[in-house]
Amino acid sequence: MHETLAEIGEKEILNRLRCFMPLGQIDDDTAEIKTNKNKLLINTDVLVEDVHFSKETTSPEDVGWKAVTTNFSDLASSGTEKILGITVGLVVPPDTSWEWVKRLYQGIDKALKQFGGELLGGDCSKGQQKLIAITAIGTLGPLRLHRSNALPGDHLVTSGPHGLSRLGLALLVSDPILQSEFLDDTLQKLAIKTHQQPIAPLAALRALEKCKPKDTPWRAAGTDSSDGLLIAIENICLSSGCQAVLSLSSMPRSQDWPQGSHWDEWCLNGGEDYELVISLPPEWAKAFRETWPTSKTIGTIRSGPPKTIWETGKEVKILPCSGFKHF
Repeated sequence: MHETLAEIGEKEILNRLRCFMPLGQIDDDTAEIKTNKNKLLINTDVLVEDVHFSKETTSPEDVGWKAVTTNFSDLASSGTEKILGITVGLVVPPDTSWEWVKRLYQGIDKALKQFGGELLGGDCSKGQQKLIAITAIGTLGPLRLHRSNALPGDHLVTSGPHGLSRLGLALLVSDPILQSEFLDDTLQKLAIKTHQQPIAPLAALRALEKCKPKDTPWRAAGTDSSDGLLIAIENICLSSGCQAVLSLSSMPRSQDWPQGSHWDEWCLNGGEDYELVISLPPEWAKAFRETWPTSKTIGTIRSGPPKTIWETGKEVKILPCSGFKHF
């Protein structure tokens, strides 16, 4: 009997594909390509209807915007200096209206105008459901963020709050869990906007580079929290062969974030937050906190078998239902 992709899961699928690629090629979300003049970062992300978006929660313009910014988030969390451009692979059912496609590309164009880069080409085909695959290309800057660069003694920092996108989705689908909750109007609007129009953390990356203390080397570990904060931390620990020690009181919660176990769960495992998660030398972490107002130190890195624990010593486990599932 053959194993299915759902049974194997994304992590094991990638692990089995390693044998077809150069060593370390898929330890990050981007691939690094060396040219005669500079290094390029290349990334591909796919958005699939009823998996990553639906007509009930996301307009065509927002699908286009999100398809671009999710890719640019990966480039930012690898240390890109300049976005060069994107190609678009589009699959749609034959009865899709031209109006939907036009609005999709208007969202793509809006994102490119805000973050940089050009539409370089692509391909299209018919299929049973809508699918947008974008490949983004950027140049590498002075800081090569890589998941394997963390060292014991580092501070673990995020560039912004987590859980907002998950709350935005819950509001858009009228999740019953919110029926007994009183939520601030400003928080609700911010959550919905965060879910529908995420911001690639390129400005946070620029601030991180600019605030580096003079005598501190260009070494930092990084990824983004597109699949959830804990998954991002786990990926850094696995690639760097170290442990993360987290403080529950220092979790990156948004202003007016409610109290409760499921609210903590959404903050830690909600997914689609697109913030930088970085492991930095203490002096650089301090400079970043002072430079980037929404940043926060959430823990430290120490030696030991790869895992994430609370300050109390209890292991932080990623629940089976947590984070974004690709299969």
